[in-house]
Amino acid sequence: MNTAVNLALRYDRRSIVLHWLTVALVVALWSFGQTIDFFPKGDARIAARSLHISLGVALAIVLGCRIWWRLGAGTRLPPAGVGWLDTVATLAHKTLYVLLVSTVLLGVANAWVRGDTIFNLFKIPAFDPGNRALTQSVEDWHALSANTLLIVAAFHTAAALVHHFVFEDDVLRRMLIRR
Repeated sequence: MNTAVNLALRYDRRSIVLHWLTVALVVALWSFGQTIDFFPKGDARIAARSLHISLGVALAIVLGCRIWWRLGAGTRLPPAGVGWLDTVATLAHKTLYVLLVSTVLLGVANAWVRGDTIFNLFKIPAFDPGNRALTQSVEDWHALSANTLLIVAAFHTAAALVHHFVFEDDVLRRMLIRR
C-alpha cells in the first residue's frame, strides 16, 4: 500500500490523541472508583474522591471535545469490516459513547446527591441531605455504568487485537500515534 493511501486510512492526530486520553482517564477513574473506600475516612478519602471527581471533569471535557471533533472535522474512515462485522463495530462504538456520557452524567449526579467536599477547598451542596436511599441508588447506577463501560471497552480492545493478530489488517494501526 502506498503512503498516500496508508495516510488516508488513519485517523487524524487529534482523534487519536482524544481517543487515548479517553482511555487513560477511564482506566484511572475506574481504578480510583474501585479503591476510594480503601482510603481512611477524613482527608485521605476526601483527596482520593476529589481526584476522582477532578479526573471525571477532565473526562467530561475530553469527551465533549471528542464528540465535537467527531461530528465536525474529524477524519471519517471506511468500515473496517463488511456485513455483520461492520454492524457490530458501529454498534460497539455508539454503545461506548452512550456509556461514556451516561457514566459522566451519573458521576455528576453522584457528587451532587452525595454533597462532596473538593480538596477541602469547597463543598458541592447535597441535593437531598440524609436521603441515603437516593445516594445509594445513584452511586449504584454510576458504578453499573462504569463497569459496563469497562466491559464493552475490553471487548473493543479484544476486537482490535483480533484484527491485528488474526486478521492481520491495519485496523489497530489506524488509531496508533505515529512515531
